[in-house]
Amino acid sequence: RMLRIYFLQQWYGLADEALEDALYDSQALRDFARIDLSAEGVPDATTLLNFRHLLEAHDLCKGLFTAINADLAARGLLLREGTLVDATLIAAPSSTKNAKKQRDPEMHQTKKGNQWYFGMKAHIGVDAESGIVHTLVTTAANVHDVTQAHALLHGEEKVVFGDAGYQGAERRTENRATETKWQIALRPGKRKELADTAQGRILKRIEHIKAGVRAKVEHPFHLIKNIFGLKKVRYKGLLRNTAQLCTLFGLANLLIAKRYAGRIAS
Repeated sequence: RMLRIYFLQQWYGLADEALEDALYDSQALRDFARIDLSAEGVPDATTLLNFRHLLEAHDLCKGLFTAINADLAARGLLLREGTLVDATLIAAPSSTKNAKKQRDPEMHQTKKGNQWYFGMKAHIGVDAESGIVHTLVTTAANVHDVTQAHALLHGEEKVVFGDAGYQGAERRTENRATETKWQIALRPGKRKELADTAQGRILKRIEHIKAGVRAKVEHPFHLIKNIFGLKKVRYKGLLRNTAQLCTLFGLANLLIAKRYAGRIAS
């Protein structure tokens, strides 16, 4: 029951007090949590907080993510031949108007294009066939994508696709021992410099095909940011936010797997 309530909190982005109120107000939420007000009350905000802290303290959210993927793999929905790698920035409050008059020390700022961002990064490895997230790594926002590429692989893939942020991944020490083929996008400047010749048009077509394959990696980010509403980090520090991301990506995998299984069946 508490796990079902925790899922509701993550799906709707509710604080502990707001979740307690929502359970009293919504019959649909109570039905999902299997709460009958005629026989019992709704867990209070403190109980909800303690349960979330219990999950974080024992790394159970990562265990949940792993268990979901193990079940999907057993059902034949998580394949092993290709991996898509990518990372997304998740903003953190940059204000210093708090008791300690400082920003979260585990978050950092980085520049993307002409814009500065403060927060963390979620790096993911995604199954190239199904779109299911098989690996998650979190860092501060200033950590470069390519430095985490090796940590996003499960070791059995034959090919890896990544955007231009992973240029040079195949030459890094931690990746030289593998026989994996890296399909990394050209930097935008170099792509624009391709000549309008037969060879140039072929290279542009190859880049277009690679971009089409990589597009699948954006779907999990869309789910956690736009469907589950994670526009900014909800907690302080990487530990708690990593626990939440493990839960959200695990739940996102269930949605992705359902759609993928539907396509196979049809």
